[in-house]
Amino acid sequence: MELQSLKNRFDLIGDDPQFLRALAVAEQVASTDMSVLVMGESGVGKESIPQIIHSNSPRKHHKYIAVNCGAIPEGTMESELFGHIKGSFTGANENRKGYFEVADGGTIFLDEVGELSAESQKRLLRVLESGEFYKVGSSTVQKTDVRVIAATNVDLMEAIRQKKFREDLYYRLNQIPITLPPLRERRGDIFLLFRKFAVDCADRYNMPPVSLTRDAQAVLLSYRWPGNIRQLKNIVEQITVLETSRTIDAATLKSYIPQHDEDLHPILSISGQDGGFINDKEMIYKMIYSLKQEVDAIKQKISAGGLPQPSQNIQVAPDNPVPSNPAPKVIVVEQTPEEEPKDLSIESMYRERIIEVLKKYPKNRKAASEELGISERTLYRKIKDYGIDLKKKKK
Repeated sequence: MELQSLKNRFDLIGDDPQFLRALAVAEQVASTDMSVLVMGESGVGKESIPQIIHSNSPRKHHKYIAVNCGAIPEGTMESELFGHIKGSFTGANENRKGYFEVADGGTIFLDEVGELSAESQKRLLRVLESGEFYKVGSSTVQKTDVRVIAATNVDLMEAIRQKKFREDLYYRLNQIPITLPPLRERRGDIFLLFRKFAVDCADRYNMPPVSLTRDAQAVLLSYRWPGNIRQLKNIVEQITVLETSRTIDAATLKSYIPQHDEDLHPILSISGQDGGFINDKEMIYKMIYSLKQEVDAIKQKISAGGLPQPSQNIQVAPDNPVPSNPAPKVIVVEQTPEEEPKDLSIESMYRERIIEVLKKYPKNRKAASEELGISERTLYRKIKDYGIDLKKKKK
């Protein structure tokens, strides 16, 4: 199948050489039973690769099951993947088939495979090597014939060094590696994707599609898109629904682009350090941005005379008169003897940010994890690691 036909069939947009290479490899290996590991940042569209492979493989008439490993609580992962028998644990009121049994003869896509626990990794390795597995609570060996395609947005080699991921499992999954480039490395595709999303949104909401002025197009292409294609699509949908004008200028487009993402660009542009894989780091950056906003608010209040003057323990350095590069005002707060120094360590900030979001969504861990930019599984682990218990009463 020609790549253009493949793109049309799966509604894919782009002519970037790296992107086309990923599609070509997916099509080429589809006829085999080799395991495939899809790598790339969150939001680049990794889920399209296993769909291409399965639909072009001899298994296409059998089940295709996509499993988000990061969204399944650790205690139920093995039951979800391999099933359980009645009475094997509290709440197991009947026998249950797992995904590997249901997908026999077909394909399983394991998204966020780096989130699997050590025990689940061990069981997965056995399935990959022999096709054998046990249901939870059973001693009977079962067989399955399933092709596994995995995806990750974390650096698995670093996870191996930290003893969080099995090296033998990594090489078993990584028989065929496919890497999808981030949107910032697909500059030529950004405007194509914008137009595609604009037309799709216009059709969905029965309104004319939005277009961009030249200066807005320049903003679109210069932005780094840390959320990749998913972020671009969300912004196009927001503009389509919220803006009355169908022609969007640079100022309007900028109002939909988070400023803290722009501030992060110099950090994220450092290549080879984290491969662009940001989960915990992104949350830390958000906290730093939040602190920056608080400082800016204090500056505004000082300028408006809404805060104590320097004689009241707050000193404001005068503005630098050089107009081309004005120096920011520096705020120095003198600490009184009774004040305790605030813990400004990254770990402490991280913990406080988690507590803040959990209080915002006391009964919705999914919403909390989405705002924090991490998976539900990672959120549960962080709550445990930091000993967070919002039910404790203050003395």
